[in-house]
Amino acid sequence: VFFDLRFYFERMTTIFKAILQLDFKRLTRLLGLLLRHPLFAFLTLIATLRTFKITNKKFPETHHKNGRGNAFRHALWSCLIMMYCCKISSPQKSLKWCKQITDLHEELFVNEQIARAMDLHNNQIGMALFMTMLEGIHRQFFETLFFTDPLYKKSQEAKLISSIEEIEEGRMVIIEDIN
Repeated sequence: VFFDLRFYFERMTTIFKAILQLDFKRLTRLLGLLLRHPLFAFLTLIATLRTFKITNKKFPETHHKNGRGNAFRHALWSCLIMMYCCKISSPQKSLKWCKQITDLHEELFVNEQIARAMDLHNNQIGMALFMTMLEGIHRQFFETLFFTDPLYKKSQEAKLISSIEEIEEGRMVIIEDIN
């Protein structure tokens, strides 16, 4: 348990440092969204920490780069946001929130255009997987393990792209061929 607490404390510190680096306009946009939806914001934080924990185990050296670990992390993050938010709200509201917060994340923390497109696309892969699985399982019974194996498999089959035009619907994409 001690190591888990240390890991979560380190991630929380990283998250808050990143937030404090935002300029006033961006910080205001983020706080405005979080304060309008405090429960979703809290659940998103939990999803974020859980995503880091899982991704750090599966891709310890590379999830912060632009390869399979990053694709997996973005898709899993979206699934977990949806999973947690669906426990207190409708799937439609959870999907709307997930899209808003993940899109805002990409706007606030600027990447190269192709990396941003990759992240947005892989976020969408996670949201689509959740919505597809929702048809067969009541939203209250979802567990993290439902997503990790299918997303890991999708990450291993991700398409290496060199331009935004190469992105394919329904398939994860990467811009670096690293595991």
